Amino acid sequence: MTLHANPRQMRPGAREAGSARGSAFPRLPLFGAIGLVVFAMAATLFGQTTEIGTVRNVIGTPLDMRDIVFLEHADGTVAVADASSGQVITRLTQADGGFARGALPAFKRMRLVEEADQGLPYRIIRWDSGAVSVSDTATGERIYLNAFGPDIVAQFEGFLARDAAAARAVNTGEE
Repeated sequence: MTLHANPRQMRPGAREAGSARGSAFPRLPLFGAIGLVVFAMAATLFGQTTEIGTVRNVIGTPLDMRDIVFLEHADGTVAVADASSGQVITRLTQADGGFARGALPAFKRMRLVEEADQGLPYRIIRWDSGAVSVSDTATGERIYLNAFGPDIVAQFEGFLARDAAAARAVNTGEE
């Protein structure tokens, strides 16, 4: 005859597995996690109702807009041309191309990733808030240039100029 011992009788004070009182999960981390979730929800609600601690990026409405294309030449220069007329706005050499020339490979890469048409224009927009942006008409991406500084903004505002001489003057810093 085999005797089976009751585990409770073997260890006095031992709790049954699965009982609510005998949980092996530490309480402090549990209460900390619950507190963190409650704090995050309260902070979000506070920010939404009072707008304290929130950032609003108000861009406004477009004041000026122009579609441009970048045309790379064998001599290393890049021509910036109006997409609708084909008129060359300015030429960017390796020495003075600056941000626009440096950003071109990044723009092209975004289009390759999206498998978008490389020949579609980019849209330069000046907003009534003073912001200037470049929108990729192929991928829908938009980059606000004000974060890169006033020189970059001035270079791209030069692409908005309808007079090619004014565009070159803005791009080279001449007035």
